[in-house]
Amino acid sequence: MAAPAGDPVETVRQARADRPSAVPWRAVIVFVALAYGLAWLIALPMWLAPGVSTAALMMLAPALATLVVVLGMRVPGQQRLRSLGIWPLRPAKRIVWFLVAGLFAPVLLVFLTVAVSAALGWIQLDLVHFSGFAEMNAAALPSGTDAVSPQLLIAVQLAVIPIAAIIPNSILAFGEEIGWRGWLLPALTPLGTWPALVLSGAIWGLWHMPVTLLGHNFGLTDWRGVALMTAGGVAWGVLLGWTRLRTGSVWPAVVAHGALNASGGMALWFFAAGTEPSLPLVNPMGVAGWIVLGVVIVVLALTGQFRKQPTLAARPEHSAHAPR
Repeated sequence: MAAPAGDPVETVRQARADRPSAVPWRAVIVFVALAYGLAWLIALPMWLAPGVSTAALMMLAPALATLVVVLGMRVPGQQRLRSLGIWPLRPAKRIVWFLVAGLFAPVLLVFLTVAVSAALGWIQLDLVHFSGFAEMNAAALPSGTDAVSPQLLIAVQLAVIPIAAIIPNSILAFGEEIGWRGWLLPALTPLGTWPALVLSGAIWGLWHMPVTLLGHNFGLTDWRGVALMTAGGVAWGVLLGWTRLRTGSVWPAVVAHGALNASGGMALWFFAAGTEPSLPLVNPMGVAGWIVLGVVIVVLALTGQFRKQPTLAARPEHSAHAPR
């Protein structure tokens, strides 16, 4: 029997018509297997020939996995651009503000990660001479080459971050975000908001294993680096996932991911010469990053931000029977 007009249950049902009524587990398994398998395949040259980097190409793996489940398995079956958060860009005002926040907020969060690391004694800072950064740059220059002022280099890098966040970082990040936040997160939402955010974030973090085991991000080549990256994936994945659910669009997550990649090495600007920052602690995907993001996530949760979720896609009624 149809629910009466204005019935809260009917309102909720219509509001969530953009999401599957149950997790399409077969498609999820295919997606994850392809994303992981392709990542290992693309990363293989880095394992066989040290010095070669295919990390940027690896970011295409989730996009290719998304194409398979969306086109090959027809999940979702209708209005694919809407369901993936690509188009239309509505409500436009909210999406624009989240795009601006996505461009600058990760830079601020990474800076706060450095500040927390310093406050906890995990990194020694030199905010006057930037001696560690100067020493690192001098070591990289050919013999006899005059070093550029570290203050100037930092100012230039800081000014370039918004540009680098878009080109090339957001272009590359789209390959990941269309999979993790565009397709996987909404597919997992029948589990509930928090389980979907945590699980999709953990899958994302663990997916980095081919490069994490080579020492990327943390300088560790064993299970510890994988565990750190998985936890970092959950922390950042909750925040990036929130932008997806809050706006109905994948683009704020794409830009924020690009900004994170563009500013992730900020700790290396400020450390004092003669010291060595502990990457598992000071990295934005590491422990200090978890602390900063944990505070932000708690504030968002306490203010009810995770409960505000507009419709991700308005599917026509007949699409309820579309192939899964």
